[in-house]
Amino acid sequence: MQHWMGGAVRPRKERSEDDDQDRDFVAALARGLELLRAFRREGESLGNRDLSERTGLSKSTVSRLTYTLHKLEYLSYNPDTARYQLAPPVLSLGFSCLAGMPLLQLAKPYMQELADYTGMPVAIASRDRLSMVYLERCKGSNAVTLAIEVGAHIKLATTAVGRACIAAHPPAERARLIDAVRAHEGDNWVNVQPGIDSAIEDYQTRGYCTSYTEWKRDVNAVAVPFVPRDGSPIVAFNCGGPSATLTRDRIESDVAPRLIDLVRRVAAIAP
Repeated sequence: MQHWMGGAVRPRKERSEDDDQDRDFVAALARGLELLRAFRREGESLGNRDLSERTGLSKSTVSRLTYTLHKLEYLSYNPDTARYQLAPPVLSLGFSCLAGMPLLQLAKPYMQELADYTGMPVAIASRDRLSMVYLERCKGSNAVTLAIEVGAHIKLATTAVGRACIAAHPPAERARLIDAVRAHEGDNWVNVQPGIDSAIEDYQTRGYCTSYTEWKRDVNAVAVPFVPRDGSPIVAFNCGGPSATLTRDRIESDVAPRLIDLVRRVAAIAP
């Protein structure tokens, strides 16, 4: 279920200062979840030292957490290497989440229709901190396409689907999210900011966001956000592929209008 794309690096923590003063905030639970998040690639095994470095937690805290999560069977342990891996119960949580999202099943026929038409994969993704995680994907007929499957993470700031998610947030939330991206990108922010600013303007004027060889050198993509009426997290639909085939002109004249129509049709039947 969990994959990790090389360019999508998460911050260690995304907690506000208010969390430490919130009497209802369970810090031990938060630390346990941070530890599970530290496993970044499928099948990756980590020792306590690795986990301490990735989470910023002390080695003693990590040792207690890994012991507990192993006892609860969320982590498996190899005594020969003294390293841990995610265990199947973590996977079951992910599938339970997907099963509880009827939007995915409602949207899939429309996504497959567009994938068949364009020959390119069409996907739906939601934000996971400063990444976007794929929730569903429909393959097109083009043999040269992106091998990104459900559960994969891609960057928020430089992908069309990530920018669409940013653009669809209300202004105050969008500003906080952009601040987090700015802090994460550091000196690279000067290269990232123009794409985000342009995406917000494009969404407001055209209804879609794009990424032209900005996430990967030979990849173009277009995305349209969807804001559920039931208050669940914002998602975005995207279509992406090789820049030589999915050209800017093709996106703007054909694929983007069809993707906008897809989202409209999904919105009409979504709860």
